[in-house]
Amino acid sequence: MTQDDPENSVWRVYASSEEETATLAHEVVALLRRGDMVTLSGDLGAGKTTFARAMIRDLLNDPQIEAPSPTFTLMQVYEKGNLRLVHADFYRLGGAEELAGLGWDEAVDDALALVEWAERAPTALPADRLEVHLDFAESERPQARIITIVGHGFFAQRLAPFRALRDLLRKSGWSDAKRAFLQGDASSRAYETLENPDGSRAILMISPQRPDGPPIRYGKSYSAIAHLAENIRPFVALADGLRAHGFSAPRLYGKDLDAGLLIVEDLGREGIVDDHGPMPERYLEAAAVLASLHAQRLPDALPVDDAGAYVIPPYDLDALLIEIELLLEWYVPHTRAVVASGARATFVKLWRQALVEVVGGPQTWTLRDYHSPNLIWLPERRGLGRVGIIDFQDCVLGHPAYDLASLGQDARVTVPDDLELKLMAHYAQRRRAADPSFDMPGFARAYSILAAQRATKIVGIFARLNQRDGKPGYLRHLPRVEGYLRKSLQHPALAEIKAWSQANLPTLFDHV
Repeated sequence: MTQDDPENSVWRVYASSEEETATLAHEVVALLRRGDMVTLSGDLGAGKTTFARAMIRDLLNDPQIEAPSPTFTLMQVYEKGNLRLVHADFYRLGGAEELAGLGWDEAVDDALALVEWAERAPTALPADRLEVHLDFAESERPQARIITIVGHGFFAQRLAPFRALRDLLRKSGWSDAKRAFLQGDASSRAYETLENPDGSRAILMISPQRPDGPPIRYGKSYSAIAHLAENIRPFVALADGLRAHGFSAPRLYGKDLDAGLLIVEDLGREGIVDDHGPMPERYLEAAAVLASLHAQRLPDALPVDDAGAYVIPPYDLDALLIEIELLLEWYVPHTRAVVASGARATFVKLWRQALVEVVGGPQTWTLRDYHSPNLIWLPERRGLGRVGIIDFQDCVLGHPAYDLASLGQDARVTVPDDLELKLMAHYAQRRRAADPSFDMPGFARAYSILAAQRATKIVGIFARLNQRDGKPGYLRHLPRVEGYLRKSLQHPALAEIKAWSQANLPTLFDHV
């Protein structure tokens, strides 16, 4: 049973046994970082040392270490790797002034400190700390404890999401799961794998509400203009919506919309590429999924449990243009080119002219990141269900050509020209079968325009990931996307943008 105050800085937990107390201690370790302090208080025999010992064993990854209470030595220091851990007991301390003779400040500098009886030297405690207080719960259950955890300073902000995650795991039946970090994507989201003792698996998505960035235009942030998801409600809505229309999106096992936490079905790791590149049969099936999706009448609003409806935003001209401007802001400096303000204005004007017809064309769910990292192959399923879709929270209402261009010009793996043409033909065949009036020439024109728009955006994103976010690994994909951009710019509809690029970004065409 858990109780807390409305300020989200105090958390009370009932532990019925010493084992539950130790389990909570292990969980609290996930909150800690080097330089933190945890204070432990409570009556004699309440379990302060038990709690500290469980934390020490977890932090040092040594379940056998004795970690006795430093009642007489006052301080015990453990070192492992780059971690220095200080376990202190202030019970015999006369006051904070005695700490100076013990070299306390030097000992805890950049260390993680666990301090029992910290109330004996309150002036020595930092403003930012985690306080753990243990009380006897009931006389008939001598091992039961009421444990009050208080976050002071920045710990108040850390404590709320930690508690939310713990509660979600317990309510959803994953509290005993083994957790491991899963490689994330280029976003701010984090992922973990969960594996229960019975072998069942799931994915934990940690995606708290993103703070809105600074206004850059019309009083709006970049993410607002580009219609990027700022919380998990779009993912929940689209996951349910895709499955309702017969597609393999992850099932949802548990969610906390306010905390930005989801436990979702683990669709596995088998993809649509191998060591040699794209697997044509699987890419063709992924194209068929898009054709099936785009042939359906799809709603522009989807329910999110009892949280109301989620309205899918439009992939409007403002969104498409703010994305192509990433090239000016990040890719141009990456190439060391110099583009005058007048040329920049011309670039945006030309793109506006090219995109107007696309915005005015047919509209459908545009999943936006429909490419190999986000497509899972599910051989045990049948038909189009074999293609698992795991990334769609930035879905907008846009032209159906966008997602096929994402697949046919995959930013992470080189798609040969002949396979790209086969994807388009396969898609068109499926669309015509459902609607004989399907306009393939118009679709092909929109495909080239949106493929170029997407490549323009991505070269900017990859340059930004390197320059701003310290992720140079994405630069290895840059030559591929540059090649896609050059190819798409060959379309007559983009002749003026190609000429602008040749004049202002000569390095893009140097080796052609």
